[in-house]
Amino acid sequence: MPTTPDSSAAPAPATARSSRRRDVGSGSARSLLLTVLGEFVHPRDEQVWTATLVEALGALGVEEKAARQALTRTASEGLLASSRHGRRVLWNLTDAGSDLLKAGAARIYGHMREHRAWDGRWLVLTVAIPEAQRQLRHRLRTRLTWLGLGSPTSGLWVTPDDRKEPEVHAVIRDLGLDRQSFAWTGPATGIGDESRLIQQAWDLDEVEGRYLDFLTNFESVRAETPREAFVAQVRMLQEWRRFPFLDPDLPSELLDHDWPGARAAAVFHDRHARWHRQAQAEWDRMDLAGGAKP
Repeated sequence: MPTTPDSSAAPAPATARSSRRRDVGSGSARSLLLTVLGEFVHPRDEQVWTATLVEALGALGVEEKAARQALTRTASEGLLASSRHGRRVLWNLTDAGSDLLKAGAARIYGHMREHRAWDGRWLVLTVAIPEAQRQLRHRLRTRLTWLGLGSPTSGLWVTPDDRKEPEVHAVIRDLGLDRQSFAWTGPATGIGDESRLIQQAWDLDEVEGRYLDFLTNFESVRAETPREAFVAQVRMLQEWRRFPFLDPDLPSELLDHDWPGARAAAVFHDRHARWHRQAQAEWDRMDLAGGAKP
């Protein structure tokens, strides 16, 4: 899936956290488009008419002009390709678009699904990147954060899941940082406080707040019609898809209280199962109508 705003290592002030929560929660037309494509187009590997996508985004509150701009922007990024049929246009996902959505779906639906006993081992990575190379630093931060790593201090990255070692190595190789990096795995030595390390590496207060917001927004939602189910499902996916980026999914041994992530995950999968059939029926109706429009 596409990257989302960077979640920095050090906890932000309450006002900054609230502001960022609103920013991330307000789905752009492009972001909603990718959610729709990932949920309804990619699984079938089919083409889709412009009119279908415009109506789908319209149901989500996106104006037609913004919907068409989102299509153009996504195509310019190499994720969509178009073919003209008279006055109408069909869109299909490119290989890059399919790969992006496939990887995103695995993270979205796999998040919080696996629980394992922690063996006490950490993966630690150090990377030295000059301050002047800001773009490279941003790319590294985006990709490591997506893997669930946190940065307690500049140049240092950690995760209690040492199974991510191959993925971390792949990131370092892709970015050409082999000669500037060192990594190792093992248990903590007892020097320093692990709870303080966690506080500095991840803003868990913000993540917990997002989970509680998610529960408030979706735990009691009911969808009676196919249209309502379609809107509710996309809105829920739009919120849930951010958690794999924000939440490092720490083992329970490192959490000091009952974490709401598991409850939120249960709500997500339960609502998705309830709404999917009707949401798919509404998508099929829009797809049929889109193909019939001149």
